[in-house]
Amino acid sequence: MALILNIETSTKNCSVSIAKNGEVLHYKEINDGNYSHAEKLHPFILGVIEESNIDIHSIDAIAVGKGPGSYTGLRIGVSAAKGLCFSLNIPLISVETLLSLAHSVHTEAGYIIPMLDARRMEVYSVVYNNKFEEHREIRAEVIDENSFSEFSDANVIFLGDGAEKCKEVLKRPNFSFIKDKFPSSVQMAKLSYEKYKKNDIEDVAYFEPFYLKDFIVTPENKKV
Repeated sequence: MALILNIETSTKNCSVSIAKNGEVLHYKEINDGNYSHAEKLHPFILGVIEESNIDIHSIDAIAVGKGPGSYTGLRIGVSAAKGLCFSLNIPLISVETLLSLAHSVHTEAGYIIPMLDARRMEVYSVVYNNKFEEHREIRAEVIDENSFSEFSDANVIFLGDGAEKCKEVLKRPNFSFIKDKFPSSVQMAKLSYEKYKKNDIEDVAYFEPFYLKDFIVTPENKKV
């Protein structure tokens, strides 16, 4: 038996679940349009543990969404996960954020393209086939009307907050868009359990989130 605490904070959705052998026992999440992770994450962690009626020392591993996504959100989630791993002396598992998002939908044929908003018309995206195998690597890319034209003859599902903002640009009859999907610790559960069984774990001391792009601080008074 494996009890895994899953943490996903790479977007505006702050999400925590506790799962037994890949099946979610309890979860808590909030996506209110704000980054409330600093206030909500630790109460959510305590909440799912208490509601599952388990001893925190019985948790076998901590899984965290590795990104890409919000720099601050990723730092908060990864810091919490690493702190728990150190204190409980248990392994750390990382799960690609876009893969978790992709697992919120299914298709019999074609491709699944999860997208995360990366400001303006730029998104973080990856292309999976219907078996969730990576067809095209993760990229940070600016979207225009010619984006993904190589999939003009295939059934394509776009999802995520990045897809929602690109809906009016990516106008092809074979493109469909699913609203209100976001990376969640619920979809992480089976993915983290599969990694746990393979002992696919991270070095807690040296693990860093997958930012994809460098973080740049722009002074508020800088003129553009």
